[in-house]
Amino acid sequence: MRVLVTGATGNVGRAALHSVCKAGLQARAGVRAHDASLPPGVEQVVVDFTDPSTWDHALDGVDALFLLRPPQLSDMGPTLNAFVDRGADRLEHVVFLSVAGAEGNRFIPHAAVEAHLREGSVPYTFLRASFFGQNLCGPYRDDIRDDDRLFVPAGHQPVTWVDTRDLGEVAATCFADPTLRGRALHLTGAEARTFDEVAASLTEQLGRPIRYVPASILGYLYHQRVRRQNPWAAALVYTVLHTALRLGAEREVDPTLAEILGRPPRTIDDTIRDHLSLWMP
Repeated sequence: MRVLVTGATGNVGRAALHSVCKAGLQARAGVRAHDASLPPGVEQVVVDFTDPSTWDHALDGVDALFLLRPPQLSDMGPTLNAFVDRGADRLEHVVFLSVAGAEGNRFIPHAAVEAHLREGSVPYTFLRASFFGQNLCGPYRDDIRDDDRLFVPAGHQPVTWVDTRDLGEVAATCFADPTLRGRALHLTGAEARTFDEVAASLTEQLGRPIRYVPASILGYLYHQRVRRQNPWAAALVYTVLHTALRLGAEREVDPTLAEILGRPPRTIDDTIRDHLSLWMP
């Protein structure tokens, strides 16, 4: 089986690519531009969901697809959904990285992709992942490194943080295990930790105080759009996802991830320990 892994230079895509290779499957890395940091010998192809001229070459000879939504894209019809349709005559399986609660929240782009895949002809698996531990390494990195704070509108509810390396391993397992087709997998970490507790873990492991500052919804929108200069669409999606956390949407631990991995999932403390250099001034 040859698997096209989209978003192969990001946290989840890179982990999925590594796990697909480790599982002995043929991997093709979908990238925006050639990346020398990817595993040697892995074929790289340009995939731009906003440029259909890149699609046919990327899908040529591919049997399966790991589909990941770029954060900057909010309109799924002419992008991810159209891309899947372009390959529908050759794809045996699509594993889509979704989010927890996508089935009940039509305001997030992942819901549109799930609906399209359910209505289509290609077998699918949805990875409805809880909150990424690696958000600390990406969206929150500058705030932690430069301001010594976590600043999000998540309130004080516990969150079942999941490590993206575990998600990559599950993605590879889905391609190899036909019993996982047609399923929506709720994937959480093994424990729920509040942002206050995550800030305390950062403080302990970095050796300097890191504060959690609960943002207001409007304050966070302003922060994302003006301070971090994210597009409005991305800022709105980030805000909706964090508001769901504030309402307790991701506080319940689910055993599915551990069952598929055959081991305990990584904890948020593991994620922090393995990425300490990212938050050094």
